[in-house]
Amino acid sequence: MYSFEFARPGSIDEAVKALKAEEAQALGGGQTLIPTLKQRLAAPSVLVSLSGIAEMQGVCVSDDNALCVGGATPHAVVAKEAAKSFPALAGMASRIGDPAVRNRGTVGGSLANNDPSACYPAAALGTGATIKTNAREIAADDYFQGMFATALDEGEIITEVRFPIPEKANYQKFVQPASRFALVGVFVAKYASGVRVAVTGASEDGVFRWTEAEEALSKDFSAKAVEGLKVSADGMISDLHGPAAYRAHLVGVLTGRAVNAAA
Repeated sequence: MYSFEFARPGSIDEAVKALKAEEAQALGGGQTLIPTLKQRLAAPSVLVSLSGIAEMQGVCVSDDNALCVGGATPHAVVAKEAAKSFPALAGMASRIGDPAVRNRGTVGGSLANNDPSACYPAAALGTGATIKTNAREIAADDYFQGMFATALDEGEIITEVRFPIPEKANYQKFVQPASRFALVGVFVAKYASGVRVAVTGASEDGVFRWTEAEEALSKDFSAKAVEGLKVSADGMISDLHGPAAYRAHLVGVLTGRAVNAAA
């Protein structure tokens, strides 16, 4: 790795100030950034750790029935603390990576990185979450802007994520064994206003909503409602782990499984 300075602020304001330094980089759990530094693919002058900011940690349920998760909260904490209030999200968090990743990786770090195969983008988009930063609130539908691309401005920090708790929900993940990322992952959430279906791991544009399935499931929340639906293989990821057509097929299969599990 290149040499760099290390800052460990104790508040959001201190972190924002530290990130104004030239070539400063925020550090969440470091599950992506540290390997990137080791490979000398990034060379920040200052790493600003967010792990010591108490106001960015923890899980609670708000008065309007949303699960509020601090941006610096590790996956393992979400898996434990959300088990009763939002079991679908807790179950998803419990299967991210391995124990080391779950105890270091954070919600905010995952969403800020927006890996096209990460699990949290599907949960955020699938629930219509609100991503709160030090400067504003961003709806999930506006936040994700393509592979590794988000609406975050330079120096902006994810301080909290608010996941509206659905009536029913489930996340199905076809695991890529080597990385534990999703070859394809589908998050289905049923609300009084309708159903949302978000897919990760499949598209070259990153996480996306499967609107055809949402319309069908909003009328009939059953696996039969999506049996005849298909996702186009155009624009799907194709690599040694699975061709585009295979990923497109998995989207339909996993959506049906998620609906069955949620119902």
